[in-house]
Amino acid sequence: MTSPSTPSPPSASPSESSESSARSQLSTDELAAMWRGQAKWWDFGCYALIATAVVVALLEPAGPHGRWPTIVLLGGIALAYILFGRRALMHEETVYAVLYHLCAWTCLLTIIALDPEFEAWLLFFCLFPQIWATFSLRPALLATGLGLAAIFVSVVAPADNPAAEVPGALVSVLISFTLSAALGMFIHRIIREAEERAGVIDELRATREQLAVAERAQGVMDERSRLSREIHDTLAQGFTSVVALSRAAGSALDRGDLEAVRERLAMVEQTAVDNLAEARVIVAELTPGHLQSRTLVEALARLADTMTRETGIQVSSTVTGEPAPLGGNAEVVVLRAAQEGLSNVRRHSGAEAACLTLDYAPTQVSLEVTDDGSGFDPDAARDGFGLDGLRSRAAELGGAVTIAPAAPRGTRLRMELPR
Repeated sequence: MTSPSTPSPPSASPSESSESSARSQLSTDELAAMWRGQAKWWDFGCYALIATAVVVALLEPAGPHGRWPTIVLLGGIALAYILFGRRALMHEETVYAVLYHLCAWTCLLTIIALDPEFEAWLLFFCLFPQIWATFSLRPALLATGLGLAAIFVSVVAPADNPAAEVPGALVSVLISFTLSAALGMFIHRIIREAEERAGVIDELRATREQLAVAERAQGVMDERSRLSREIHDTLAQGFTSVVALSRAAGSALDRGDLEAVRERLAMVEQTAVDNLAEARVIVAELTPGHLQSRTLVEALARLADTMTRETGIQVSSTVTGEPAPLGGNAEVVVLRAAQEGLSNVRRHSGAEAACLTLDYAPTQVSLEVTDDGSGFDPDAARDGFGLDGLRSRAAELGGAVTIAPAAPRGTRLRMELPR
């Protein structure tokens, strides 16, 4: 009988090491799927080696007990693989691995005992790799050692002079165990690294999904905030104008001043038309209606004229510096600042006059909204949603908004944006 070396790990090493390199880029689920995909090759290898051993048993001279016990025992190994081995390779439960190896090694050792001249080493190519494929590191080392010890005993015990067989068999077993353990541990290390990397990839993917969810949530919040600011700066202020003009029309009607009534109703209609245009623009996410087909300077002048016509407050618009395009978003922010400032003048100041001043400096653009009204108490001042939204708009562009008493009286709102 040929010495019981274990050449099986070298045959498994190239494929295992190359596959572990590929697995290092896979997630845990993908790694498990790849391992399941390899099962057919383990099945093919096992059945092919058993079939080869059967052919050898049929072709070689029969042993002391005939060839059929050997063939039946080889069939027992195949049956054990079908019942337990395939499930052990899928790591379903450790008990299947234990049952399979007990059955397979019992059959193999019985074959060696019945027919010492049979080429049993053929099955080493199957059974030793299966030990490393079905057990974790320490159980695999233990099982390999037990298997080689059993082979050592089965080789030495039946010999006519056992003492003479011990040195050669012992050296063969030690070399086989060293090679098998070294290659098996190397394969296990590669698989462990692949599994760890797969776990890291799973964590990265989970983190990426969490970040995507957080970004979507933040996007929703930003969009809601933007829409709330747009509605406040356009529709809400327009509705305020409609309410004020309607009340003025009612007062004029009580006085019997039909001309004033018609004028106020015309303003109500124009304000409603403007608000409808703004609403359509907001839905379409375009530039504000006041800026459509107009420059920022023209939009501010129109805003001042509308304020004067609706409230009787004399609003002027002044531009200093050389006007230049600021980009759609910056111009929207400046226009919204003017609208918010004039809205506060209308509702709170009791002013007779107000002024919009737009200044184009080399490094920044600034807008001031001043009035000659009653002013405010800085200690008692409470910013509303409009000013908070205005500050948020300016901060998004790297700018700032301040509000302070004007000289000699009134209020000054100032926005500065970098160019």
